[in-house]
Amino acid sequence: MACFLAPAAEAVIVTVIKNNVKKKEISKINLKSDVVVTDNKTETGLSWSRKLNWLTNLLWGGVFLLAIEHIWHGEVVLRPPFLTAMNNPENIAPMLHEIATVGVSMALFVTAIWSVMVIISDHLYKTTTAFKRVLGEE
Repeated sequence: MACFLAPAAEAVIVTVIKNNVKKKEISKINLKSDVVVTDNKTETGLSWSRKLNWLTNLLWGGVFLLAIEHIWHGEVVLRPPFLTAMNNPENIAPMLHEIATVGVSMALFVTAIWSVMVIISDHLYKTTTAFKRVLGEE
């Protein structure tokens, strides 16, 4: 019914956090002249704002697809109250239960997948950097 609202809430929060992190990274780069930045990368790997951008893209993409699917099935309409479950008070409790179970589960799963992506990207950066040092390319 409205399971996409939980990932949407997380997406909004992560988007705000990402924008704040990006501002802080930019101010640090301006203050430190020894940090090399090229294509959203620093000497220590990918920036956190870029990693958070992956998460926001995953979340917003999922929210968009779920919203389209719910519109397609008539569970979401483009007029108030927008959620058809809100028209009948008996349907509000099951809708909230779906948001709390299915929606939160989807948001946590996407965040877990993103965490694995970040761990793998950091590992790849460290191993390629170490490999370049061994070869004397860095």
